[in-house]
Amino acid sequence: MNASGEFRRPTDAFNRPLGSLRVSVTDRCNMRCRYCMPEEEYVWLPRTSILTFEEIARLTDIFAGLGAGKVRLTGGEPLLRHDLTALVGMLGAIPGVRDLALTTNGILLSRHAEQLRRAGLHRVTVSLDTLRPSRLQEFARTDRHPDILAGISAAVAAGFRSIKLNSVIVRGFNDDEVADLLEFARVSGVEARFIEYMDVGGATQWSRDQVVSQGELLEIVRRRFGPVEPLPVADRAGAPAERFRLADGTTFGIIASTTAPFCRDCDRSRLTADGTWFLCLYAGAGLNLRDALRGGASDHELGTLIGDAWSRRTDRGAEERLAVPERGALYQLDALRADPRREMHTRGG
Repeated sequence: MNASGEFRRPTDAFNRPLGSLRVSVTDRCNMRCRYCMPEEEYVWLPRTSILTFEEIARLTDIFAGLGAGKVRLTGGEPLLRHDLTALVGMLGAIPGVRDLALTTNGILLSRHAEQLRRAGLHRVTVSLDTLRPSRLQEFARTDRHPDILAGISAAVAAGFRSIKLNSVIVRGFNDDEVADLLEFARVSGVEARFIEYMDVGGATQWSRDQVVSQGELLEIVRRRFGPVEPLPVADRAGAPAERFRLADGTTFGIIASTTAPFCRDCDRSRLTADGTWFLCLYAGAGLNLRDALRGGASDHELGTLIGDAWSRRTDRGAEERLAVPERGALYQLDALRADPRREMHTRGG
């Protein structure tokens, strides 16, 4: 903290700033996607450990003071958290939060979209992995496909600053829908983003042969839509996706975290619903901020704790995974049950 009472904005060991914070508000979800929650049973975070809205807002304010002005609410499924609109209003009122976004599976979005926008939410990302209801039932164990489409329509009607559709492409499941998903996004007036299947916590069924690479995705798009133009890196604005443009002006993105990691530019970290702070999606352990928060630490003490930890950060998890020979799933089931914070649905995407 400098003489004016403001925090100095830290950079890590590779000169990466602390720019983005992903805040998980719950580890619960109403879908069971194979790339995230494929098992029948899970170990959940104790309810008493879950941060209150006031605690989330206080930590977010401190993070924003350290430079993390881009905040994204995640889960689990964040709209399962009761009265999430109230939290959006609290976070939107923090002066340092310049961009406030939400990632959702869309099932509950139609009933909340307008209220979320009015409360101050800027952007929405909806997960849509298939246009076929029967395929969603098989892959995610839900029959709520119509509700997801209704949620997308409601988001468009609400007038958010940006709406994106995230599709995790898995070979043998939905790689035959890449072009159709892009066409759906184009017609809907939103931007498609294709994500390579990642071997993160929870992806216990991951294997390298199921990954559809960025090069393969681009070839699928070219076969249907013709030439694809890469957009300048500056247009990414710190986002993980590389963006491309079709001849008609339609833009889309690809997040190639598995085959072409972007660790060198990664400015994001993740706060779990119980206040554990992870500096990398692949990190084996996180920093418990909840105990310091509830133990009476001042904002200055919390800011110092966070800033010092970020300054020591050397994480480049996706790059390290890329170098692993005969690469398999990051964790097996027994390791995930031993520590539920290793789960993707706990850390947030």
